[in-house]
Amino acid sequence: MNLFTADVHAVHTSDERSQLEAFLDTYRRLVNESLDGITEEEARRRLVPSRTTLLGLVKHATYVEQVWFVEAVTGTRRQQLGLPASPDDSFLLADDDTVASIREAHRRVCAASVETASHLTLDDVVTGHRFGPLSLRWIYLHLLRELAQHAGHADILREQLLAARTSAGGALEEPVVEE
Repeated sequence: MNLFTADVHAVHTSDERSQLEAFLDTYRRLVNESLDGITEEEARRRLVPSRTTLLGLVKHATYVEQVWFVEAVTGTRRQQLGLPASPDDSFLLADDDTVASIREAHRRVCAASVETASHLTLDDVVTGHRFGPLSLRWIYLHLLRELAQHAGHADILREQLLAARTSAGGALEEPVVEE
């Protein structure tokens, strides 16, 4: 499968795996494309009290792919992979994180996830995650839930950023964030 090209409407009567993979591909694409036409400043802008930014959300989605398709499948610990210890920390941006670098990392990691999963059946059980034994089917379903949620968040953040461009002076009020 070519990354970010699946059509969920083309798999209405396909096998379960093809359907799951088409939906995963669609949500991966939606998360990645949420940064289309967004400036570096907009991508880093905090619109909610949490650490969530549009750029951080795509960075987190990249982390999630690595947790489920590298850690869970291979048993390689997050620390060894250079990943943050907690999901919350995966939203944090480094000074050198850019829209281009995060999008490319997300594409690369998604492609690696697809490759890793291609060697497994939906019923294959992996044991590398702290949850214990998990089937690929469970991982697919969990990731679908998470990506759908994050794609929705990304859509709302993107809508707010684009609306700010047309508001008085294009400025959004920054939320009051208590650290």
